[in-house]
Amino acid sequence: MFMDAKIDHPAWYAVHVASRKEKGVEAVLAEKGYRCFLPMYSKRTAWSDRVKTTQVPLFCGYVFAQFDVRYRLPVLVTPNVRSIVGNGKIPVPIPEEHLEAIRIALSHGLPVEPYDCLTEGETVRVTKGPLAGIEGLFLRYQGRCRLVLSIELINRSVAVELDRLCVEPIASASRSGLDKATLNPVGGNSASAYVFRQRT
Repeated sequence: MFMDAKIDHPAWYAVHVASRKEKGVEAVLAEKGYRCFLPMYSKRTAWSDRVKTTQVPLFCGYVFAQFDVRYRLPVLVTPNVRSIVGNGKIPVPIPEEHLEAIRIALSHGLPVEPYDCLTEGETVRVTKGPLAGIEGLFLRYQGRCRLVLSIELINRSVAVELDRLCVEPIASASRSGLDKATLNPVGGNSASAYVFRQRT
């Protein structure tokens, strides 16, 4: 058993791990003697005929662990651990009160879910339904989620209402092969939009 967890003032760090390996990494780090925190939440997954609820990590790809950063090698060599989050190669601790706030919310049974910070104009991909595979612009209008579909040649667009569970953010619009166009919705207001294409 490693002694990092017994240092007088070890800090908490976010450990970046392979996708869907969070539980396994947490178990191994706990066996090594580290205090770990892997917050979970109930995720709704929309299927064609039903909605399934499963327990999944609140922060996909991350496990929080408390240790003395001077002796971080045992953490880094743990299977499926990719890195310790920080500034370049320098790990940066997470204020314990931030994690404690999440613990309190979960312990009181409050509804908790990831907030992916999708903003107006962000590029997203549809993951389910008849538009699965389509990439486009995410908008909120009158409290509802919409996907903007554009025809570049005539400079016009339409907005399709979608369930938020059916789209996921795309890291960069440059990866999607989308062409920039101009959106002129009813009312004459202008905004940016993209021409949507099926990914192959």
